[in-house]
Amino acid sequence: MMINKLSGWLDTIVAIATPPGVGAIAVIRVSGSESLAILNAVFPSKNLFIQPSHTIHYGFIKDGTILIDEVLLSIFKNPTSYTGEDIVEISCHGSPLIQQQLINLLISKGCRLAKAGEFTQRAFLNGKLDLTQAEAVADLIASNSDASKTTALKNIRGGFKSDVAYLRDSLIRFSALIELELDFATEDVEFVDRSSLKALLDNLITINQQLLHSFKLGNVIKNGVQVAIIGKPNAGKSTLLNALLNEDRAIVSEIAGTTRDTIEEVLNINGVLFRLIDTAGIRSHSIDSIENLGIKRSLDKMRDADIVIYLFDINDMLPDDVELIAKDLAKQSIKYVLVANKADTLDATQIAQFDVLHPLLVISANKLKGIEQLKQTLYTMVIEGDINTEATIVTNVRHYDALLQLSTSLEDVTNGLNNNISGDLLSLDIRQCLHYLGLITGEVTNEDQLDFIFSKFCIGK
Repeated sequence: MMINKLSGWLDTIVAIATPPGVGAIAVIRVSGSESLAILNAVFPSKNLFIQPSHTIHYGFIKDGTILIDEVLLSIFKNPTSYTGEDIVEISCHGSPLIQQQLINLLISKGCRLAKAGEFTQRAFLNGKLDLTQAEAVADLIASNSDASKTTALKNIRGGFKSDVAYLRDSLIRFSALIELELDFATEDVEFVDRSSLKALLDNLITINQQLLHSFKLGNVIKNGVQVAIIGKPNAGKSTLLNALLNEDRAIVSEIAGTTRDTIEEVLNINGVLFRLIDTAGIRSHSIDSIENLGIKRSLDKMRDADIVIYLFDINDMLPDDVELIAKDLAKQSIKYVLVANKADTLDATQIAQFDVLHPLLVISANKLKGIEQLKQTLYTMVIEGDINTEATIVTNVRHYDALLQLSTSLEDVTNGLNNNISGDLLSLDIRQCLHYLGLITGEVTNEDQLDFIFSKFCIGK
């Protein structure tokens, strides 16, 4: 269903675009057909109607004779604005009182409070962005690493949009040729070589599979990687957490069972966020009910983690024991790395007996030996190749689901070609492919879906 992009968007909205709280400057955004008229009524310093677009103006906002604040107004006239409407951005002093007085004044003059994401939603409805670019705006605001920022910026600039457009245009050409044959069906005319269509489909399937494959990396970039550090009590888990973070975050003690609950911290490795979880030591029996609760939580974190670091005291365990643990982790389909700690007390011969284990790293968390190698191992376990590549990376679950459905429909078209089914049936399958691409870009959607998507944005964006 195609929504009417002109209905219901005639009013003028206002919202605070900066975070709540006290600051030097706050920004209030106004968008809509009455933006200039409403601001003109409270900004006597200049006539905003005659000012050029993309200009900044100094003056005072007043409520009648009452001075509200000294401000700068930035004017962006339609259609060359973010929303495609007239926008005025007010840079005022950051007092929450001043911000609220300005909002109340603008509402009294005809604005209404914007909903979450409504500015970007209007940009989409007015054709300034497609839905992939609009969602990338939210990703950019939420980005907390270089990798997530780079990916979001690429998609805002139309990286994913270009890939989808290529798929769509190719399918439309394909469909047009098939339907042209239908128009001349009684004359037994074939306008297209089926083998060339098969080659085109193979190419489209390859591109779609590459996009689907990129989601694994995109999910890592967007959400980070959850890493659980597990092992027996006193294996050095808290010392390892401190060594990875290069700070004393966890309490370290010679007393086994010091860590009673999970401790979570974030580590940035080469632009990717790893969420490290220092768990309570796991042992078979304990009479301490609090420690047992901590052990249960440790096991839960282990099952939920993307990667498990199994840390053990190399002086305290035999290779066969560690191998059994590794087999158990593998049996549970847990991605893991074995890390032998406290190796600074052993010589090379003693360490060599653990070489049969894989993957294994030998470290000394207390002496900070092997820590950088462990970081690189974690990074390599989740990243394949260069994350700064120009290739498109899918980060959105909604896009991934649509691409999965597209994959099934492309297979239906391929099977139809291989079985020489009629052009009218092929045309139906191609239209289904176009439907799923339209779901991604927003060409096929409805207002409820849009409200759900944009409700996850912050107010003011």
